[in-house]
Amino acid sequence: MANTILIGAQWGDEGKGKIIDVLTAKADIVVRSQGGNNAGHTVIHRGSKYVLHLIPSGILRRGKTCVIGNGVVIDPVALVAEIDGLRELGITIGRNLLISDCAHLVLPYHRLLDEQRELRQGREKIGTTKRGIGPAYGDKAARTGLRMSDLMQPIVFSKKLQAKISENNRILQALGAKPISFHQVNKSYLAAGERLRPFVGNTVVFLHRALERGKEILFEGAQGTFLDIDHGTYPYVTSSNTTAGGACTGTGVPPHRVDRVVGVMKAYTTRVGEGALPTEDVRLTQMLHNLGREFGATTGRKRRCGWFDAVATRYATMINGIDDLAITNLDGLDDVDPIHVCVAYRLNGKPLDVPPSDAVQLANCEPIYEEVRGWNSSTHSARKLSQLPLAAREYVRYISKLTGARLSVISVGPGRSETIIL
Repeated sequence: MANTILIGAQWGDEGKGKIIDVLTAKADIVVRSQGGNNAGHTVIHRGSKYVLHLIPSGILRRGKTCVIGNGVVIDPVALVAEIDGLRELGITIGRNLLISDCAHLVLPYHRLLDEQRELRQGREKIGTTKRGIGPAYGDKAARTGLRMSDLMQPIVFSKKLQAKISENNRILQALGAKPISFHQVNKSYLAAGERLRPFVGNTVVFLHRALERGKEILFEGAQGTFLDIDHGTYPYVTSSNTTAGGACTGTGVPPHRVDRVVGVMKAYTTRVGEGALPTEDVRLTQMLHNLGREFGATTGRKRRCGWFDAVATRYATMINGIDDLAITNLDGLDDVDPIHVCVAYRLNGKPLDVPPSDAVQLANCEPIYEEVRGWNSSTHSARKLSQLPLAAREYVRYISKLTGARLSVISVGPGRSETIIL
């Protein structure tokens, strides 16, 4: 498999957790490079459902080492709870998990600031998960954040925390929120820090030594291309680089050591929260919700659904340098006929073949559709491309052609085995 970056090629929730789990079979190390516990990767194996927020999905396979890189922002209390939850399910977590000492911390005042800012946006709200991710990255950019290395030094951490809580309590009180207790936060975070101490170290050195030994690394992206802070539908984005470049800065592995980029996209399009979704379709959304599909793994929020958007996915292929394409949720279209595919946009009467950078302009784009025939039969049992209905084969080949990347994986269900590898 060589060294592979896996990213979402839409607005997140593309099914990356399952594809990571499938690809991990050929990897030695799985690394998270950005985001925080606002992400949720769902893996279903042998009837058990695992929802992972900070720990890479590779933790579910024996013999794999999982790394939380320097680009991730970590809520230590939430991470300890995730570790405990996985252990209760029989998952071994020990020397197979490493955490970067350079990763920044998410603290309670980050969550409260996130919530207060969202409340004050009114109709202009971003749709944040209110997990404090944006404010934590804001402190990182302002060079005032606390890192895992601070947490490993209790006296240093407590001193810095007291100053930060004093500063942020004044801001929170001005916003009408209750102040935070330094003693409560200090106690709970130091306790979490002691639990995490065995896992914390210099992950950059670990990864480079692994590369020298010929180990194969899988970089696990969170969220999706159009939630990227630079290339997404700003301001309705997350606060990190969710594109392929973020895997390098978020881990310390240089670009020339990456061999391929896999882009994950659904056979249709979804989005959680606010912001434009050009191909959004109310009837398709309702149908998928009635099937019990498209609810957020982290928040449980209903996802907005639309037809496959080739304009967006072509652009995602360009930005990320996507080599291989993994199409998920093909089975979600089993009973849909006809199926619509967006091949271009129209804005103010003019056709566009790339998404506009401005969020208002994107919201005003009218999708130009081509209609393709559905297959009106189940795809769940297919394990080879030849076992898919003819119309389904034609559909995946068509969207692969429109996207400009070669087709390598097709998912026809949530289980590990419900996968076609090309």
